[in-house]
Amino acid sequence: MGHREALLDGARRCLLERGYARTTARDLVAASGTNLASIGYHFGSKEALLNGAMQQCFDEYIAQITRIVFADPSATPVQRVRASWVALVSTFEQYRPLMVAFVEALAQAERVPELRAQLAECYERLRGTVADMVRSSVDDLSDATARQVASFLIAVFDGLQVQWLLDPERAPTPDALMAALEVALPAALATEEVGGS
Repeated sequence: MGHREALLDGARRCLLERGYARTTARDLVAASGTNLASIGYHFGSKEALLNGAMQQCFDEYIAQITRIVFADPSATPVQRVRASWVALVSTFEQYRPLMVAFVEALAQAERVPELRAQLAECYERLRGTVADMVRSSVDDLSDATARQVASFLIAVFDGLQVQWLLDPERAPTPDALMAALEVALPAALATEEVGGS
């Protein structure tokens, strides 16, 4: 394993064990068996290394969710949305340290432009991945519409994640989210039709 891969592997362990805010460059060196110069050479900064490791974790997470969502090829788009929410909630405990690290990174992004740009790029990649999933579920959907749907689904997930991190017992369940969607969506569309006619 080269230094780059060792650094990413060590950064993943640090994210899970220490979190984003508490991981130092020396922690990364110790966990990876490399040296401080390697961080700068391969990633430019400690933050870029941690973001790279976080992105790897999220890519694996999304791949896992995708396998679950598409396990039943005959599922309808609504059934796939529900399956994705069930899959996400079922993995929250396993991925809690990663979710906490991500929230910590978001808090620091306000004052670190490089970090903000990297996290924004993570979201852009995620929108593309989820948009691909949406297009695989709904025929004849434009790229722009698929990205809008992806943004909506990501926003719901992010809100659910924060609620779960704060209070898992009272956070909404996938069934509660689906019930809310079944009530809110027709009501919103009916209002739109009345207002637009």
